[in-house]
Amino acid sequence: MNMTRLFQSRTAASPLGRVLTSSSASLPVGKMVPTSQQTYGTSATAGPLALQRQPVPKLSDTMQKLVRSIEPHVDATTLAGTKRAIEQFSVPGGIGQKLQSLLEQRAAQKDSWLADWWLRSAYMEYRDPVIVYSSPGLVFPKANYKTLDEQLQYAAKMVSAALAYKMLIDGGKIKPEMMGKIPLDMSQYEKIFGTCRIPGKERDSVQYNPRSRHIVVACNNHYYRLPVFTSAGGIASEEQILTELKKIATKEGTNRAPPLGILTANHRDSWARAYDTLMGDPINRSSVESIQQALFVLSIDQELPQKPGTDHIVTASDLLIHGGGSNANGGNRWYDKTIQLVVAPNGINGLTYEHSPAEGQPIAVMTDFLLEYINSGKRLNTMDQSELKDGAVKLTLNVTPSLQSEIEQAANFVDKLAADIQMDYVHFTDYGKGFIKTQRMSPDSYIQMAIQYAFYRLHHAPGAHYESAQNRMYIHGRTETIRSCSVESIAFARAMLEPKQDGRSKLEAMKAAINAHKAYVSMAIQGQGVDRHLLGLKLTAKENGLTVPELFSDQGIQRSAHMRLSTSQVASRYDAFMCYGPLTQDGYGCCYNPKEDDMWFGVSAFRSNKETDLARFRVSLQEALREMYEVLVVYGEKPKAKL
Repeated sequence: MNMTRLFQSRTAASPLGRVLTSSSASLPVGKMVPTSQQTYGTSATAGPLALQRQPVPKLSDTMQKLVRSIEPHVDATTLAGTKRAIEQFSVPGGIGQKLQSLLEQRAAQKDSWLADWWLRSAYMEYRDPVIVYSSPGLVFPKANYKTLDEQLQYAAKMVSAALAYKMLIDGGKIKPEMMGKIPLDMSQYEKIFGTCRIPGKERDSVQYNPRSRHIVVACNNHYYRLPVFTSAGGIASEEQILTELKKIATKEGTNRAPPLGILTANHRDSWARAYDTLMGDPINRSSVESIQQALFVLSIDQELPQKPGTDHIVTASDLLIHGGGSNANGGNRWYDKTIQLVVAPNGINGLTYEHSPAEGQPIAVMTDFLLEYINSGKRLNTMDQSELKDGAVKLTLNVTPSLQSEIEQAANFVDKLAADIQMDYVHFTDYGKGFIKTQRMSPDSYIQMAIQYAFYRLHHAPGAHYESAQNRMYIHGRTETIRSCSVESIAFARAMLEPKQDGRSKLEAMKAAINAHKAYVSMAIQGQGVDRHLLGLKLTAKENGLTVPELFSDQGIQRSAHMRLSTSQVASRYDAFMCYGPLTQDGYGCCYNPKEDDMWFGVSAFRSNKETDLARFRVSLQEALREMYEVLVVYGEKPKAKL
């Protein structure tokens, strides 16, 4: 496994309240920013004076946690070897202490010792495609529309809702997000709109355009630049947007263009090569820059046929992860844009987002806002009745023979990937987080242990398990890895599978596993986990021209970093859920939305891998949740009767 893959951020959103964003004045407008020169903004309410710098954990603490997290995955001999490697690394005056000292010096000189390294290593230098491997999809509840006119009406409402959210962000009118009494860094929220990833050879970059005044509409692989501000400077009305969408759909409804957008779904180095060819044409350059500078992309999709044995929710997951491939809607995208709203026939809708600027929390909050806005029948509050400055303008893209060859290569690659990734979901209705809370247990830790148990009962082996914790109590904070597979989680799984084990013993093992997870979460959100510190030490060696220590190739560390379970909580008030691909070829993706009385899980695996079985994993997950419930009903807390 490529170790960088471990550092790929999956997004844990916890319901800690609503968010405040700052003015976007700190972002470089319309400028491509190399990651080494990245700038970030913070709000006046929760700005640098209110936020602390992310600490560098003590070396000894990290090494102790590392050993403990490796223990479930290796035998005694391998563990002993890892302990010797750690002792050698940590010896007084040795390489570990030297790297620690250099890292602490960096931390003393920067607002965040991690932020630019994280963006660079986790995203900009990560070369696998953004689809499946990085960019999540967010499946919205099925909407009540059937005809093309109704589809366009819904699309206009969604655009109007997104613009309303953008206005709230710009006006600082969204409530601050706090963790208890601690303010959280809000800089990610100002990066939702107008942001685009730019492909580059070996390393990408990011362009910010927070003051953009247009969106881009993709329809049948054509792209249109649609201004969303009127001649008087106000926001376009829903009716004005709908009028333009109807013009686009009428013109392009049966006129399919080459799937040029599929290039953005290709391997990043392949896309970078094609990008150079694409931008060599001045007309193409102008059109591509309009896409990059847009606030967001709206994709008006064609129908994606439902696969046998699936339903519209699985179809929606496919649509939002890869568009169904080059012959469906995979080319009706620009996957480098942070936000792409997708509106397909028969009520299927949602969004896909490029992960590098932000975690899932800003996206989850925006999702709830969009759905509430659409369902409530709200209209954008504007007194401006003037006309749009310009109507929608088609963006010309010249496809030369060399570019056509790049498109065909990308289409072949993406179609194979889309055929390999299996997306599915679980809507678990037996109970939700409400019951879990009656047991005085953390819903997130409980669900994490259910996932651990589900994997173990299916594969009869510990599964290294990634969950992301937000570090936004620090300036420019992003995430830390929660290593959910623990000595306690495996003891719990084994207790549940032991026929001779009595119920009270199973309950005690469950509590121990949940409490161990809660303790790790507490450390992780304070920046006291294992993985970001290891990344910092490794990059410190590289940036100072030092040989990367042998510790990083240790067998025990490698096994504990082979995350066969990639998980996160992305909470929504609605029947919506986030989904993404696994971190490893022999793993599962599992993102969940725990509601009061039910839970949604978006799950995934690769069909080509013989070690995994998504259908059986879905069953195992539900059985794990039911078996845990049965233990708690008999031996757990008795819910208090409602008065």
